Amino acid sequence: MTHVLVVYATKHGATRGIAERIGETLRSQGLDCSIADAKDDPVTSGADAFVIGSAAYVGKWLKEATEWVQTYESFLRTRPVWLFSSGPVGTETVDKQGNSVLVEPEAVTELAKSIGARGTQTFFGAWDPTQSPASIGERFALMIPKVKELLPIGDYRDWDAIDEWALEIAHELEKVPVAAG
Repeated sequence: MTHVLVVYATKHGATRGIAERIGETLRSQGLDCSIADAKDDPVTSGADAFVIGSAAYVGKWLKEATEWVQTYESFLRTRPVWLFSSGPVGTETVDKQGNSVLVEPEAVTELAKSIGARGTQTFFGAWDPTQSPASIGERFALMIPKVKELLPIGDYRDWDAIDEWALEIAHELEKVPVAAG
């Protein structure tokens, strides 16, 4: 049975929720799947394929996700890998200038190239202002009233889009022989 390792990095838990949903969907398609936080440095042995995701802030993945991919880059190049980002909040898919808000962070594009990722996806995230800021930078940013006005409060994760993407991965894994873990 193909074993998929879903690795994520999150500040407030929304990206973990996406990773867990991807895992559930992959399992529903008969795949063996485990979920791990990048900060725990999960081992790659035993995994036939990977789905790796991170919350994205200001166009960048969290440090622990980027470093995890870089650490295992040569191994990941030998396996099917998909990357996802979580971050924009709201329901509008384009900004006032008509640009997509679900743009892949440039650093993710580079990571995807470096490991030969089979696909990437950006999902809407969630923002709950009652949660404590996860960093000093976030604390300072939230002190600026305009920042709070720009961030719509709520959970904007599109579970149907997440399920659809995970199903695409499952179907791709049905067609592709994977290397032994």
